Amino acid sequence: MPPANTHPSFRSVHGIGVLCGLAAGVWLGAAEAPTKLVNSGLSPYAISLCMVAGVFTARWTVPTLLKGTRQVFADLTQNAHLVPTAILAGMLWAVANTLTVFAIRDVGLAIAFPLWNTNSLVGILWGRLLFGELKGASRKNTAKVVLGALAIVAAAILLGFSTIHSAGTHAHSAVGGILAAAGASLVWGTMYIPYRKAYVSGMSPLSFVTVFTIGELATVLVLAFTLDPASVHVLTHSSETRRIIFWLFLGGFVWVIGDIFQQYATKYIGIGRGIPLSNTNQLWGLAWGALVFGELAHADLAHRLYVVLGSAVMILGALAVSTAIATEREHASTNAALQRECTRYRLDYDRVFQAYTGAATANGNASRAWWDYLILACALAVFVALGLHAHIPALPINLTWTAILTAALVVIATISASALWSKTRFD
Repeated sequence: MPPANTHPSFRSVHGIGVLCGLAAGVWLGAAEAPTKLVNSGLSPYAISLCMVAGVFTARWTVPTLLKGTRQVFADLTQNAHLVPTAILAGMLWAVANTLTVFAIRDVGLAIAFPLWNTNSLVGILWGRLLFGELKGASRKNTAKVVLGALAIVAAAILLGFSTIHSAGTHAHSAVGGILAAAGASLVWGTMYIPYRKAYVSGMSPLSFVTVFTIGELATVLVLAFTLDPASVHVLTHSSETRRIIFWLFLGGFVWVIGDIFQQYATKYIGIGRGIPLSNTNQLWGLAWGALVFGELAHADLAHRLYVVLGSAVMILGALAVSTAIATEREHASTNAALQRECTRYRLDYDRVFQAYTGAATANGNASRAWWDYLILACALAVFVALGLHAHIPALPINLTWTAILTAALVVIATISASALWSKTRFD
């Protein structure tokens, strides 16, 4: 058992984990904005495939920009036993993401979103059973995390009701949509197991997501080609469809920024705390819908009260979770999980501990390879090519609020990335 003075290192990253969890909520909520511009009639498989194309591009571009491929591949080589785990996580994400598209189609975003956001409760259960999260925590902290997560889910339901203005929509397929959303919740909640396993073994989130995307893309391609090959033909041969691919691609790219922050939150404060905080994304998604696209312009008083009450409950839930700072006994449980992984895979404990607490910065100044710049240039070229063919739908858009919310994205990302760099060098 390592000395007790290691525990302050665990505690020192709590603030960074909370900051990343909140930043994840901001960016994951913003990822809905580009998809609101799409009303294409494309199949769920085609929509998922377009979004994953943006996700795949972002999951290679962002790690290359922040760390460089040499550091990423060095980390993957050092943690080769975790590569299958990361690919499995990507496969789970792809299945869940496709299920959400079916859910939105059948019951609408307002009902589907709260249902799949119960993944935070699934994550808390897995975190407790498999990684000892909250083991040894005080009753006060346990209550903060559990009740805070429940409050965020309840707030998501209230915010969902705020966007419902008519009854009976999609009633014919409501059961299928609800089952799809519930399935997405279960799969996404289970997906956090590979996340946590990777980080208690010392892998960097940026390395994890690089391999993660291989499982994503492969699974979505298999689903699209086997279950709906016609949708792939439409994507590649329809000039009208190519006009909207950019927005789905952009939505996937923005989503990855949020997911990377979510990965860091999961690493530094665990599944039980990190996922509920990132699930505040619905509050930000609603902000984009209401302020930018005017979705609540004709809402009655009851629906506006849902917004106010739901927002207040979600903020209180996030506050409860973020202030549940782990105690020494809980740190000891986390440390035991690290030791189990080190024993199981014959890893060096000191290296894993330093990586877990963000102290492993020895490779922070490694030089970049020439192909790093090629990867960045290719990603930029894809954006430009898709953007040149993009068509902006004739929708009422409030440009002032668009600028304000975009500025909020930049500010929270800058603050969170700066904190990660100064403390952990993105490890």
